[in-house]
Amino acid sequence: MSVSTPSHDGDGRTVLEIDDLAVRYAVEGGSAVHAVDGATFSIEAGETYGLVGESGCGKTTLAKSLIHLLDNNGYIERGEVWYDGTIPRWEGSDGEPTREAIEDDDVPVREDGMTNLAELSSTQIRDIRWRDIAIIPQSAMNALNPVYKVGDQIVESIVRHEPETPEAEAYQRARDLLERVGIEPDRADDYAHQFSGGMKQRAVIAMAMSCNPDVLIADEPTTALDVIIQDRILEELEQIQEEFGVSIIVISHDISVMAEICDRMAVMYGGKVMESGPKEDIFDATANPYTLGLKNSFPTITEAQQDLVSIPGTPPKLQDPDAGCRFRERCPFAVEECHTSHPPMYDAAATGTAVLEATDDERAHRTACYRIDEIEQIRADAAEEHTWTDETIESQSR
Repeated sequence: MSVSTPSHDGDGRTVLEIDDLAVRYAVEGGSAVHAVDGATFSIEAGETYGLVGESGCGKTTLAKSLIHLLDNNGYIERGEVWYDGTIPRWEGSDGEPTREAIEDDDVPVREDGMTNLAELSSTQIRDIRWRDIAIIPQSAMNALNPVYKVGDQIVESIVRHEPETPEAEAYQRARDLLERVGIEPDRADDYAHQFSGGMKQRAVIAMAMSCNPDVLIADEPTTALDVIIQDRILEELEQIQEEFGVSIIVISHDISVMAEICDRMAVMYGGKVMESGPKEDIFDATANPYTLGLKNSFPTITEAQQDLVSIPGTPPKLQDPDAGCRFRERCPFAVEECHTSHPPMYDAAATGTAVLEATDDERAHRTACYRIDEIEQIRADAAEEHTWTDETIESQSR
């Protein structure tokens, strides 16, 4: 698989800091679903951060929880989501939180000016959502209102967060944004049904950028598009990032998308982050059995012939999960300890050492695997098709 050079050219400022985030879905008459469990990572200004994993691993739930877009039965059970910004009522004339807000125990603002989004009310988060953190939803092609002109929908988002902006100026901005993403400005007067799938996707990108946010969440931005349009959408995201300096969270089940666009990434499985760190480390020095299995299931253009190998079994049920490693039932390298507790995030550079070293440095290459000291042998074994058979995994679990 080809890995592109990162485009990140930010100032090193952290714009989002997610700490031990756990998200649950309440189930009537039963235990809650542990959709996200203990996610920890940060995103820097101008960086593209990827969340990758199988369907149902929790990546979309994680992203939606940041700006309170969960379904009615979804809620943040614990953890913090620190954003480098705040809502207008707590801002001074310089745009930074006032001293009064920082010193008020009832206001979730730190001394460094970051706001805990997890503690905001539904009314307060509306001042952040779209203005500061925007989202391209997974069903972007169905996200446009069919009875409103596309341009009017972009104008609505601008006027909502910038009420001082005249409607005529907002309309011109909508036309300029559409042109910026490769759509003729006059198409602002068209309805969504008059747009192709790729045009709808680009229109939603234009809408998401309408208030010049700090963070853009792109949830499966290339799903259901042909490969030519997929490439154009990824190029568009890169160009927007370069022009506006926006940080982007890209969510995808396709690791080839991660290789194309991301600077750093996290691999999720069963609500847990299994491996995280710089993209090059994860692709070139993979340190988790799940990531190795995921890579086996996608084609690469660097080899003349490759047999794709799937991971046997199905993802775990997340309703009242036990304490073991979430991947153990499908992992050909599981050991006894994997059945009793989920591993912490270890320093992936511990390869070949006798002592595992847990690390809180979420910018480093980290992995949730008890056998990181044996990872070189695991990489070699993971490349063999017979390793990923039901028989091999069953014998390992005995």
